[in-house]
Amino acid sequence: MKAEEENIAGRFIDETKIEDGFFILKFQNEEEEIKRITRAIGSSYIQFHFCVKGKSIFLFNNGNYQLPLQEDRSLLLYNPKQDLPLNLEMQPKSWVISLVVSIEKFHSLFSQEAKYIPFLALENKDKKYYQDGKISPSMAIVLNQLMNFNLMPSIKSLYFKAKAYELLSLQFNRAGDANVEQCPFLSDEENIMKIRKAKEIVISRMAEPPSLQELSDEIGLSLKKLKEGFKQIYGDSVYSFLFDYKMEFARKLLDSGEYNVNEVGLKVGYSTASHFIASFRKKFGTTPKKYIMSASTTS
Repeated sequence: MKAEEENIAGRFIDETKIEDGFFILKFQNEEEEIKRITRAIGSSYIQFHFCVKGKSIFLFNNGNYQLPLQEDRSLLLYNPKQDLPLNLEMQPKSWVISLVVSIEKFHSLFSQEAKYIPFLALENKDKKYYQDGKISPSMAIVLNQLMNFNLMPSIKSLYFKAKAYELLSLQFNRAGDANVEQCPFLSDEENIMKIRKAKEIVISRMAEPPSLQELSDEIGLSLKKLKEGFKQIYGDSVYSFLFDYKMEFARKLLDSGEYNVNEVGLKVGYSTASHFIASFRKKFGTTPKKYIMSASTTS
């Protein structure tokens, strides 16, 4: 599987190799414009695509055939007779996670259960396969944990491997889905949507975020369930998640060169430059000014 260099350089793509023949691709388009992503993927790979947020469109045959992927939907693609290069058109504010697995690796994972998976059956071994499905609540939790990874970089590979295997097991265990929820109160779509709404609220009001109790009241979920649910889905507390988001947002503003340090601090909710500088140093190990200087010398 090859990746085009111009896309590797883009910050909206993150690729993690789980092991030989097994990759996780994370695509984030936080811009206001459509992003086009291309990847060469051979016919020996099975593709699992999950739209965590927004909407994307898969383009085939030079754009003559389109396959939309809506939020909370998944696509399974496999064609042993023809390469299926990734040609993805991401709409603004969209997130997609893809698992790309070689058929050889996939067979080794499911050797005992292959007969239960239609496209692995002997009579289908040379047939192309396509499946459109809904992302279950339990899968949504895993996908958001992958998208919002917030642990030490040294354990990223191990963490992603565990989550990739968990996601595959949930993909092929739809019938038993109600029994695999890790957090009982998140067992229905409504509560997951409330937790997602909470995240969108704190992001949209990051300069003046509501208190936890105000947030709880606004989304209609108890304070206890809000805290536990947010941690379960996003892997962090509400305000710790918001801190990381604000710092990343501030870094992008500094990268743009359109704002000075004071202006960036105000935009992310700091009334004094000293408090913003201290927070930025805590997150990135350097001051905003030194970061700008370093970025300008490497560009």
